Order: sequence, then structure tokens, then C-alpha cells
Amino acid sequence: MRPGLVLAALVALCAAPALAQAPAQIPGKTPYEAVDPFIGTDGEGHTFPGAVAPFGMVQLSPDTDVLPFKQSYARAAGYRRSDPTILGFSHTHFSGSGHSDLGDILLAPVSGEARLEPGDPKVPGSGYRSRFTHDGEIAQPGYYAVTLTDSHVRAELTAGTRTGLHRYTFEPGARAQVLLDLRSSIYNYPGKVSWSRIRVRDDGTVTGMRETRGWAPGRQLYFAIRFSRPMVGRSLTSTETDVPYKGFKQPGRTGDDRAQLEGRALVGVFDFGKIDGPLVAKVAISTVDEAGALANLDSDEEGFDFDGLRARTRADWEKALGALDIAAPAPMRTNVYTALYHALIAPSVSGDVDGRWRGPDNAVHQAEGFTYHSTFSLWDTFRAEHPLLTLVQPQRRNADFVNSLVASQQVSPYGILPVWAFHGQETWTMIGYHAVPVIADAWMKGIRGIDADAALDAMVKSATYGPYGGLSDYMSLGYVPIDREPEAASKTVEYAFDDWTIARMAKALGRADVAAAFEKRSLNWRNSFDPKTGFLRARKSDGTFREPFDPTAINYGSDYTEGNAWQYSWFAPHDLGGLVSTMGGDAAVVKKLDAMFEYDNSKLDYSHAEDIAGLIGQYIHGNEPSHHVAYMYAYAGAPWRTQARLKQIVESQYKPTPEGLSGNDDLGQMSAWLVFTALGFYPVAPGSNEYVIGRPFVDRAVLTLDGGKRFTVRTQGLSDAHPYVARVTLNGKPLDRVFLRDAEIRAGGELVFTMGATPNKTWGSKADARPYSLTPYPK
Repeated sequence: MRPGLVLAALVALCAAPALAQAPAQIPGKTPYEAVDPFIGTDGEGHTFPGAVAPFGMVQLSPDTDVLPFKQSYARAAGYRRSDPTILGFSHTHFSGSGHSDLGDILLAPVSGEARLEPGDPKVPGSGYRSRFTHDGEIAQPGYYAVTLTDSHVRAELTAGTRTGLHRYTFEPGARAQVLLDLRSSIYNYPGKVSWSRIRVRDDGTVTGMRETRGWAPGRQLYFAIRFSRPMVGRSLTSTETDVPYKGFKQPGRTGDDRAQLEGRALVGVFDFGKIDGPLVAKVAISTVDEAGALANLDSDEEGFDFDGLRARTRADWEKALGALDIAAPAPMRTNVYTALYHALIAPSVSGDVDGRWRGPDNAVHQAEGFTYHSTFSLWDTFRAEHPLLTLVQPQRRNADFVNSLVASQQVSPYGILPVWAFHGQETWTMIGYHAVPVIADAWMKGIRGIDADAALDAMVKSATYGPYGGLSDYMSLGYVPIDREPEAASKTVEYAFDDWTIARMAKALGRADVAAAFEKRSLNWRNSFDPKTGFLRARKSDGTFREPFDPTAINYGSDYTEGNAWQYSWFAPHDLGGLVSTMGGDAAVVKKLDAMFEYDNSKLDYSHAEDIAGLIGQYIHGNEPSHHVAYMYAYAGAPWRTQARLKQIVESQYKPTPEGLSGNDDLGQMSAWLVFTALGFYPVAPGSNEYVIGRPFVDRAVLTLDGGKRFTVRTQGLSDAHPYVARVTLNGKPLDRVFLRDAEIRAGGELVFTMGATPNKTWGSKADARPYSLTPYPK
């Protein structure tokens, strides 16, 4: 049989059972089957299609055209569906980040002789990378499979919480080898790998580590690999010339059967000879040490039962996704369940099975009574991702998040909560101290199992650490001055919101002095608002607004963070009644909101700003500062305008295709926005215990809460011809206000929307029907 026919037979043999068990791309069946992990893997979504368990430490996924010495924003998650080749399969990835890193511990199956370099994707056979096609490529929650056409290997991946399993099926008679590349990384550049080690132990287990100087400097990751078949040979190679190796110099490229090698550019090749069945590789990682990786290796299952681990992870996903039972047209159902899937990937477990974890002080600590998590993209996820998790995940998991944040603060060299952390390390990316609203929102919603006093102390320390982001000036002037700190306008208003959440939690804990101080600080958003222009603006230390002023200007390091005055002028989520007053009342606010959505961008060029995507006028759905703005109409007595805008946003920004996300998913925030919006409500101000009512996009949804109570959303007459809310009932009684209380959801019950062809302009228009605001609405 010709090699091509053998390969085709292998594809059919491996793919058919998987498709029969779980047709992931066929929507309309179970929640698990409705998920399509390929959504967001092209365009601007930055998601990955590989295998991961809910909140798993391992994200095992293919890397496509990740090249050495090249940053690729488009491939921040390692995989881009339009790429023609796969480099191999690595074990750490971000789901939808706006920055690239990770791609640790890359394995590539090789038939025959192994080339040690990746090769040119345009030149087949020039390296160990392989071409692939999407025929027979499968992505399901916890499972991924693809055929490597150059390598003549069918590769299948699955993952548990701390381990990943690879199953490679080679052509009959082929020499089976596996290459381990410790040089490979997403966002690679010279010197990123500062040191690495490969060790082959007497029983054939491969262990090692590498330290990288990437987004999180000095990050250490350890690994352990065990194979289901004995090696018949091995080669450990350094590909860097004249590198000092711990007391001796090793010139040029070397490769032999030594048991250990250290350096900055290491490759291992493990030879299994001609085998008569699949080869399984089991990989575990640890941020602590090799002993931790070895212990993690048996934490999900002790052997090489690929199908067993796949089934257990599928069951975990079915349970997690089953928190929502959705009835909707197939495309919407796929969109929403995939969004829920993406929202359940991070924050990921970062502690070992024995409870040890590595913190921002680069020291090892022991968790007591909780599982340590990291990968907190807090500037994004405080808005909707974490509020969603308080509803769809058990209290224990949410307590783990809070305990992890507080534990990190307690060992931080600066004594503050994480800003943007992964693998326990701080990146100092983005602005604000947005671990604060995550903690406050969880506590206000009744999440327990945390030390509330320690949490509040951590929040206050973060909000009073003067050297961070202009906080010293903010505390003395009431705003961040632009002549002393970049992005000052954004920092002022984000600090103010965080301060309000501190006040909320302090009041709940009976700390009246703390509550009063931070509630006063939360009004600082007014100090950067310019009533004359109607925009939030950056002020200088002498009190004047910076000139010249262009509300459409977007430049990194300028007055605003990944946005401009149009988006940031609406950021006072805790005091939007006060903002309505400041802007001149209801009519003025509605007019300005309409102007934002209908702005003519034809003369503007935002190509220099990678994160500016999904534009509808000056509304930018692909980035977070805009995410609550469509709901702003409800604060100005025009909720029917919110309903119209939401339809416009959902239809233009989310599609069940690889290009279906308008911007990077940001660790689940873009996805959480859709889940909430599809249900008909959204947490504009986390910490308020309220959700602003928009309009639903599903026929029915049943939310099963921790403890077993169920909250049902049901719609009557939902269609394109009936896009407006005619009336709403809660538990059979008319609901005249445009917000839900968190306690009403957690108590269980039924929210019914009756949809109409024309807007109901009286429903929810009165001031007493509007959502929470710290200061009163205009009379």
C-alpha cells in the first residue's frame, strides 16, 4: 500500500470513533457537543483549539507558524487556523490574550530521521514541522486530533488538570521518534530561554526545566514526561555555539546518549524504533520543581489510559457546561456554549497536587485549604468573566480565586494584589488594581471560605501603594496627572471604581472608617471629567486639562489605555446616575451615545493599535472599555435603545466561525459578555449585586446554581421581527425596573421576556426603575 493510502486509512481509523462519540461541530445536542473550540482561532480571537480541562494547568495545543526570533501577535495563542504547518504540540497557552508568551515543552512526533530545526514552513521537509489539513482535524473540549501529512502521524491530545496525554499513531513499519524542543516558545527572541535542562532517568522518565525571560521575567517551569513504550535510543543536543555549561564549555552542536544536558538551546530526540501500535506520551508540568512535576504526572491517572482520561475530562466539561441549559437556534447556541467554554479555561490551576506553588517573590509556598490558581487577566476579567463565574461555578472554586489573589499579595515584594499574573509571576500589564472588584464582588454575593479581613487589608494596601501607577498623586490631588504618569485619564477613573468596591466590602464588614474614606475617593472620576467638552480628559498637575485634545486619538502611552475619550468618558460604573447629571441629563446622554455608535470613522486610521477591533462608530467591542456602554442607555431612561444596540453588537461581533470573535477573547471576557447578554442581563457594576437588563438572545435558558436552585430565562415571541422588550415578569409578577438583583437569581425563579416589534418607551424609563448609582439621578 502506498504511504498516502496508509495515511488515509489511519485518518479514517482514528477519526471515525471520535466523530461517532462526540460530533463537536454539530450544534443542537448536548452543551458539550455544541461547543466549537475553533471559534476565535483565526482573525482576532487569539484562542487555541487544543485539549484543556476546566481551569486546567495544562493547555495542550498545536503551535503553527511560531518561529524563533519572531513575535507574532496574530499567533498569540500558538495556533492560527489559516497557517499551513504545525510545529508541534506544547503544553501552555493563553486563551485569547492580547500578548503572546508560553508555548512551553514542545513535542513533535517524527517518522524516520529527526531534523533538529523547525524548518521553513514554505519548504516541506526542511525541518521537523509538518504540513496538515483541516480534513480530519477535530477539536472538542478536552480533545484535539490532527493528521501530520509530512510526518505521516495521526496525533491525538487530551488533558487532565495537571497532565497532558499525546497519542501518536505512526504508519506501519515506520521508525517512531519524538522530538522535545526546549527552545521553542510563543513570542520568541534571542535570549528568552535563559537556562534549561533535560534529564533521562533510569526508568526512562524524562524530566527537566527551563527558565524564560519573557512577559513574566524569570519564570521557571519544570516538566516530567513518561512514554508508554521503552526507548531504544536517545540524543540530547545543544544547538548553541560556545555556551558555558556549569563549569565546562561545550563547543558546537553535540548529540549523544548522555542522560543529562543543560544549556540555553536544548533539543532531545527519543527513539522507539518500529512499533506496532500507538505511542502515548504523558506530560506533567510544575512551577515548583521536578519532584512536583513527577508527582503531578500521576495526579490525573496512573497509567497511559488515553481514552479513560479523555472520558473523565469530557465528563468534567459536561458538568461545567451543564450549568446552563440553553434553547436557541443552532448558530446562537454554538456561540453561547463556546463562549461559556472559553470562560471556563482561566484562571488556571497553578499549584501542584501537594499544594505547593511559586509566587511573585519567586519562592515556593504551601497552600492550606485551597487550590492555588493564576493567569489573572484582571483588567479584562473583572468586568464580566469573574461575575459570570460566581454564578456558573461552585463557591469553592470562586473562593480558590480569592484565596489565590490574597496569598499572592501576602508574599508580593511590593505587598499588593496581582495586576496581570500567570504561573504565579507578575507581568505589570495594564492598569488599575482590579483584583479588588473581583474580591469585593465575590464577597458581596455570598462567596465564603475566605479570610475577609485579610482580603480587605490586601485591597487597601493595593489601593494605597504610592509608587504604583501614579497612586501617590491620585491620593493627594484626587486624580492622576498626565505630566507625571501616562494614561492618566484612564487610571483616574479605574482607580475610582476600584475604590468604590473597597468601600462596599468595608461597609459589609462593619469597617465604617475604611468605607467612608474609599467612598469619597470613588468620586474622583469627576476630577478628570470636563463638562465643557463632555469628555473625560487628562489633567496636568497644575489642574489644567492637557491640550490639544482630540477625543478620537488612540496612542499607547497617551491619555488613555487602549482607547480614547469616546470609550472612557462612560467609565463610572458605580456612579452612572451622577454621570448622567454631569453630562446634562437623559436626552444629552442618549444623543451622545447615539453619536458614539454612529460616528463616521472613514477618516481615522487605527492600524497602529493592535487591540482596537470590532468598531461600531467609536464603540469598540473588541476591547474592554466599551463593554458596558450599550447598557448605558438604561441609565438615561431609554432601555429600548440598549435593546437595539445589543442586537447590532451581537450580530456583528460574534459568529460560529474561526473568525467569529471581533477581538482577542482576553481570557474569557469577550465570551462572558456574550453569555450574559444572551441571557438578557449584564453586570455593569460588579460589587453592586445588580445586573442591568438588556434583551435576551435565546428562547430559554436554565441556570443551575451552586446548591441546586434554578433560575430560568424564558422569552415569548423572540425573532428578528420582534427585537424589543414589550414587558418583563419575574416569578409571574410585572417587573418595571431595568435591573435584577443577584439575590433574586440565587433564590431561583423565572424571568420572562415578552418581545415586540416596536419599542416600549415607557418601560424602565423612570428614575426609580434604573440601576444602582452612588449619587442620585437627575430630577
